[in-house]
Amino acid sequence: MEGDKKGFPYRLQWISNIIKHGLFWHGVRNNLARIGLDFMPYYWVQEATSAIDPPQIRGTDKNFEISIFGREEIEYIQNTIIGIEEKDLIEDLKNGEICIGLKNKETIAAYMLIKRRPFYFRKRYFNLKPYESYLHSMYTFEVYRGKGIAPYLRYHSYKLLEKEEVTTFYSVSEYFNKSTIKFKKKLNSKPIRLYLNVRLFKRWIWNFTCLLYTSPSPRDS
Repeated sequence: MEGDKKGFPYRLQWISNIIKHGLFWHGVRNNLARIGLDFMPYYWVQEATSAIDPPQIRGTDKNFEISIFGREEIEYIQNTIIGIEEKDLIEDLKNGEICIGLKNKETIAAYMLIKRRPFYFRKRYFNLKPYESYLHSMYTFEVYRGKGIAPYLRYHSYKLLEKEEVTTFYSVSEYFNKSTIKFKKKLNSKPIRLYLNVRLFKRWIWNFTCLLYTSPSPRDS
C-alpha cells in the first residue's frame, strides 16, 4: 500500500486490502514474522512455459508507457510504498538489476525488478544461467489495480529480455499470496518446486524442499 506510511487509517486500509484480495493467511504469516516466527512456504515458478496471448490493459485509458526506471523513480517508490522500508532498491540497481515499469501520463502505475546473475533468496542459492532470469518485486499502485496491469507489465518484461537472448523466466510465489499465484497463471506459469524457509528470531535459518512438481523445460537442464 502507498501513502504517507503513518497513521491508523492507512493501517486499517492495509488490513482491509489483505482480506479483500484473499491474503488473510499471508497477513498472518507476515505478522508472525514480525515477532520472530518466520515460516515461509513458497513456490519456485517457471513463467511463460507456453505461448501467451498478449495481455491488454482494461478500461478506456490506454495512455501507458513501458520504460526502464532509474534512480529518480526508485527513490519515489522507496519513499511511497508501505512495507518496503528494509529493501534497498538503489543498491539493487547498482548490482546490475533492471527495474522495468509502467507509467500513465508520467505517473508510475507499476514496477518490477529483474535479476540476471546467481543470487540467494532467504539463504537458498539459485544459479542463473546466461539465458535465465529471476523476476521479482512486482507492485501495482492502488489506483491502477483491477486493470490487468501486472500481467501486461510481466509480458513486456519477457519481450525485453528476449531481445537479450534471455528466454527462461523464474520467480518466487509465496504459498499464501493468492493474488500473485492468480496473475501468474494468466502467464502460463507452472511451479517447479515447493520450498519452506524457517527463520526464528532472525538468528536460526533452515531451508527445506517439500515437493518437486516438475522439471524445468529441457533447455534449463
